[in-house]
Amino acid sequence: MTAHRLLTPRWLATGGAVLLAGVLGVALLLRDGGPACAAPPSASAQKGKATFYDLSGGTGNCNFAPPADDLYVALGRTQYTGATACGSYLDVTGPKGTVRVKVFDSCPECAVGHLDLSRTAFKKIANESAGVVPITYRAVPNAPTPGPLSITFAEGSSQYWWAILIDNHANPIVSVQAKGPGRGWMTAAHATYNFWIIDKNTGNGPFSIRITDSYGHVATATGVKLLPQRRQSTSVRLTGKAVSAPVVAKGPGAAKKKAAPAPSKSKASSPPAAPSASATPSVPEPPAAGADREADGLTQAPPVALAAAPAAPSCG
Repeated sequence: MTAHRLLTPRWLATGGAVLLAGVLGVALLLRDGGPACAAPPSASAQKGKATFYDLSGGTGNCNFAPPADDLYVALGRTQYTGATACGSYLDVTGPKGTVRVKVFDSCPECAVGHLDLSRTAFKKIANESAGVVPITYRAVPNAPTPGPLSITFAEGSSQYWWAILIDNHANPIVSVQAKGPGRGWMTAAHATYNFWIIDKNTGNGPFSIRITDSYGHVATATGVKLLPQRRQSTSVRLTGKAVSAPVVAKGPGAAKKKAAPAPSKSKASSPPAAPSASATPSVPEPPAAGADREADGLTQAPPVALAAAPAAPSCG
């Protein structure tokens, strides 16, 4: 009999002002940053065990739409690291072979080294009937992504408070900064549900958004518009070079501008692992896979519904 972990509800969908108020409360709790005493998996091979679960619709705590290949993983609190691990990739090797998975979700009951894979991913490394198998796994620095960086403002974002979801970054993000016309750089706080929040008057934009990953790579997207619930695709990839490029306009007659490469400033080693615990994140509803549409010269996605707030993370 398959011994996979039953998926427990990791989010509560509600509506209207109650939802937004809950997330605003979390934003205030988290604006000074998330947990600082844990780290995502490193690039060194580690031993552990794997199980699998079914998403059963909905989304993971990282708020990404499920990958097109259905290859993803949920990590325990210590390695989820308050959402720092979200969007990074792991190579997982089991009895039948190796699979690459995207960090997509948290598994509050999973200990360090316990990886909860999608059923599709598990079947690539082991027989489904095994249920639990020994594995080795490691982080994959600079893993290829399906496209360049994308940025989505959460529902309720305005010049006075905004939150963004960043996807296709490959490596863990450690810093997000933004500035609008005539303003200096403002630093965003990372919420456990993987949105980057600025809780002050940011202006109406358009914004330059500067993203730094755990290996010291820097990318800046310019011309990002304050358009809640629309996924904006950029021409920037967060790899080994510091680059600055405008958001790509995909509407009729829109001209694409090429990224202007700049010298890389530094490269850092993978962050060391350390024990921690983080609260189970709440989950805004992400754009539905395959439901994108084009309008106003930007790639859009369906509404991002914010979910009920979790408790503030703690390290013990």
